[in-house]
Amino acid sequence: MLIDSHCHLDRLKAAPDQQSLRDILAQAKSRGVDYFLCVNVRQQGFASMRDKMAEFDQVFLSAGVHPLDVQEGLNRVELNEFVKDPKVVAIGETGLDYFYANETKALQQSCFEEQIALAVEVNKPLIIHTRDAREDTINFLKNGHADKVGGVLHCFTESWEMAKAAIDLGFYISVSGIATFKNAGELRTVMRKVPKDRLLVETDSPYLAPVPHRGKENQPAYVRDVAEFIAELRGESYEELAEYTTNNFFNLFSDAAKLIGR
Repeated sequence: MLIDSHCHLDRLKAAPDQQSLRDILAQAKSRGVDYFLCVNVRQQGFASMRDKMAEFDQVFLSAGVHPLDVQEGLNRVELNEFVKDPKVVAIGETGLDYFYANETKALQQSCFEEQIALAVEVNKPLIIHTRDAREDTINFLKNGHADKVGGVLHCFTESWEMAKAAIDLGFYISVSGIATFKNAGELRTVMRKVPKDRLLVETDSPYLAPVPHRGKENQPAYVRDVAEFIAELRGESYEELAEYTTNNFFNLFSDAAKLIGR
């Protein structure tokens, strides 16, 4: 069994209606992908995402505001209500992105702080987006006592030093299809070092389709390609990697484990 630990099912152009979404999830199931974490990026889009995923017991949810969407604002009262939904197993995607939006740095930081505080308050792990903000990301997590709830640095593309700092805080590292790209040599070096008990796999679909699907819209089924590539990279069997990344997912997202009686 595999889990796509980070995807945006509500943004798939190939799934404009419920039947096409059912087909996409069935295709993933046929490749051994049994569960999915559909990640929220815009607070204003949470309700529609929740409603679209309501029929799928195999789909878990997060609630949060992405650092590239902070200009739309963060309503803490409303977000508090969203996280009460039993399918919401994490806070985020939140974090810092100084590469694409350095001009909103201060606003990103305040929204990040608020979401860390919320995660600690409701005892749910964090889903972190970070780019060109290595030191600040780790410092905000430390200062906000995020080690109390843990989380994941998703779609990881940073250094081993940052990965190690996050792991030391109780965080996991998630790898996407970027690791299959030709120019991802440094990332592949990092992925060889991540301990088995701290690794997750994801698609980040509909973005960043892995080789051999580059140029296509990414889909949850392609997490199988990511997992097979990383297993070979690490000198492990696919079955071994699938087993421990699945266990890691449910260890981190304990509310998801409870939902399926695991």
